[in-house]
Amino acid sequence: MDRVRTIRTAHTAWAASLLCLGLALTACGGAPEEGTAPADQEAGAAATEADSFSVTDPWIKAVTAEEGMTGVFGELVNGSGQEITLVSASYGAAGKVELHESVTEGADSTMREKEGGFTVPPEGSHVLEPGADHIMVMDLAEDLEPGADANVTVEFSDGSTAEFTAAVKDYAGADEEYGGEGPEESQDGGHEGHEDH
Repeated sequence: MDRVRTIRTAHTAWAASLLCLGLALTACGGAPEEGTAPADQEAGAAATEADSFSVTDPWIKAVTAEEGMTGVFGELVNGSGQEITLVSASYGAAGKVELHESVTEGADSTMREKEGGFTVPPEGSHVLEPGADHIMVMDLAEDLEPGADANVTVEFSDGSTAEFTAAVKDYAGADEEYGGEGPEESQDGGHEGHEDH
């Protein structure tokens, strides 16, 4: 009789342990805590504009600090289904960086800051090239020598940022003029420094 009672007691204790274990596992896998989102909702969270951004073949024209300014080029790519807008850029060794466009006025083509920035269409791209849209780097504090790299940071309309590395390359371009204020005029009456960058 004592043996039967011992077996029943052991069986009851074992069943109670299983019940406690089951409750503990249920608590671990239960509803998320208040204020947290389930993992599948987090995975579907809206991405920033920077998350959708990449650059194909970025490069920057080699110049000396004395020349003072240069341009960044490449193809801006948007991998999302929504348009993204690049509104500003920065480079650590530059006093000023602007987004520029080329504007034709009569027979002349001038460069000026692009209002509203560069908009890249959904699943599309926007090309930056000499003589057209580009990132203008001014007041350089150091030489940019061919073969080196330059880290450029860009900001988007939603406040997100991304950084990319542009290869420094030699490039010989034709002189172009600024609209409005610009660098000092050269002796031949043109504008120095903004030569297709």
